[in-house]
Amino acid sequence: MTLRFYDSAAAEVRDFSPLVQGEASLYYCGATVQGEPHIGHVRSAIAFDQLTRWLRYRGLKVTVVRNVTDIDDKILAKSAESGEEWWALAYRFEQAFEDAYDALGVEKPTYEPRATGHIPEMHQLIQELIDSGHAYPAADGSGDVYFDVRSWSKYGSLTRQNIDDMQAAPDVEPEFSVRKKDPRDFALWKGHKRGEPATAAWSSPWGRGRPGWHLECSAMAGKYLGPAFDIHGGGLDLRFPHHENEMAQSQAAGRSFANFWLHNGLVTYGGEKMSKSIGNTVGPAELLAQARPLVVRYYLGQANYRSVLDYRPESLTEAASAVERIETFLTKTVARLFPGGDWGMVSSVPEAFGAAMDDDLNVPAALGVLHETVRAGNTALAARDDDGAKVALAALLGMTEALGINPLSGQWKDDDGGTAERAALDTLIQAQLSARNQARAAKDWATSDAIRDSLAAAGIEIADTSDGPSWELRRDTAAS
Repeated sequence: MTLRFYDSAAAEVRDFSPLVQGEASLYYCGATVQGEPHIGHVRSAIAFDQLTRWLRYRGLKVTVVRNVTDIDDKILAKSAESGEEWWALAYRFEQAFEDAYDALGVEKPTYEPRATGHIPEMHQLIQELIDSGHAYPAADGSGDVYFDVRSWSKYGSLTRQNIDDMQAAPDVEPEFSVRKKDPRDFALWKGHKRGEPATAAWSSPWGRGRPGWHLECSAMAGKYLGPAFDIHGGGLDLRFPHHENEMAQSQAAGRSFANFWLHNGLVTYGGEKMSKSIGNTVGPAELLAQARPLVVRYYLGQANYRSVLDYRPESLTEAASAVERIETFLTKTVARLFPGGDWGMVSSVPEAFGAAMDDDLNVPAALGVLHETVRAGNTALAARDDDGAKVALAALLGMTEALGINPLSGQWKDDDGGTAERAALDTLIQAQLSARNQARAAKDWATSDAIRDSLAAAGIEIADTSDGPSWELRRDTAAS
């Protein structure tokens, strides 16, 4: 076994060797709770959930940290617009993110720290940077503290940029820029400004204020994972400036920080970038209104984490068909081979599946192995080959657990897939398919077509494959 991941900092796939033998440490950027989650947020969470599950499957004890940014310029701006207290708004949207994560089977992280709970750790990091000559308080006494980007020769190395080609760091007010040595210097601490809520400021050696966005993650990663850890993850859109600044300030303070940087790709809509301005954004609530949570998770996790995931209106229908093929095999195999309900067995993944997942989480290739196993299992069932069906069942249980999409898992027990009901339905449909096969063998096409039409009227679609007929329940029928 050799795990390999694409390290954004090195711009290449590297062999993964954990810093502590037998353990793995992962920090990935969670929500800035200024609004409802969108599809990109949950896609990222599922990608790193798959990573966590696979590291654990490979025998590593995994510590996961996913932060919550609950104080931020945008949170304060939304609060001012709505009249809702900033902390109440942040907590409300934090719960919306948690609900989406839970619905889609994203496991709870080991630690999920809020930025507002780690102000002392942030003060300590700022002071370390000031003492080492990499940060400075604004000379006008405003309370702002900035990171001096030109003091750190490696600034820009994560995204391979020359500092002179970079844009100035964004500020809420233009006059802030005159307080900086260089327009690219970014805020570590923001002095309290007129009009901001008094509750959104904390005492500090440089005056009352609040932390800069980038500082928060460095401080929390350091507290829970130490000065060096294995993997830092997040969306591709966070590479610059957020992750670039995180890495610079952490390393400038003498912390090794992340050994690997993993970035998941963005989500598009019909090939176009999602944008609120053109109205093509999609949220998890919208997806969950169209399909079962298991189907939504399958769809969001089916591509390689680094690739762009394109959403189209038919995307969930295709994912539902794939899930139903898996679910149908599992339920009918358990019903046939373990009628007493005790189907506990040792599961394992095929070698080809493991090789795909070890190779930078190649989920598409892994799913190819999974669906090939479903086809082999159905062939075994049709041939009354119970041993072959059991082998396929064990492999499928292992693969679906590794990906978090096992329909028999307790996570999906309230999902409307209805495993027991589906097994009973499969028994009835198989009897109809058997009668249809007999009619076709006798060239009684009228009877064969009548059976097919009867099933279609009930919302059952029949597909004649090389492995024999298979069926699927139309989702529009199920929903009605």
